Amino acid sequence: MNRLAQRLSSLTNPFLLRHGATPSASSSAIVGAQARGIRVQVRDGNLELALGVMERRLRASGMERLIKRRVDHHLKNSEKKVLAKKLLMLKVRSEDLGKKLRTILVKKIRGM
Repeated sequence: MNRLAQRLSSLTNPFLLRHGATPSASSSAIVGAQARGIRVQVRDGNLELALGVMERRLRASGMERLIKRRVDHHLKNSEKKVLAKKLLMLKVRSEDLGKKLRTILVKKIRGM
């Protein structure tokens, strides 16, 4: 969880203060970033509960997948092969589904 928080802070900080901008000029950027972000309240000093809520909200919003997609470390060739195979299977499944849907639509249109 700590690693996830570090990645989020590294992703959001460059957007808050742009290069060469003064703090007063970037106040609108800070407000915009806060409005779009995920907010979690810490109640009674229970940080663990707040982190759990934040993690669930990140998963629901899809942000976690975007963060995990960015690979900052070296991937072994075997890991690359596994990821490539998974991606290929996803493409094949989506193509099969598309073909099935097209045939169903064609049958409905011709049946009218």
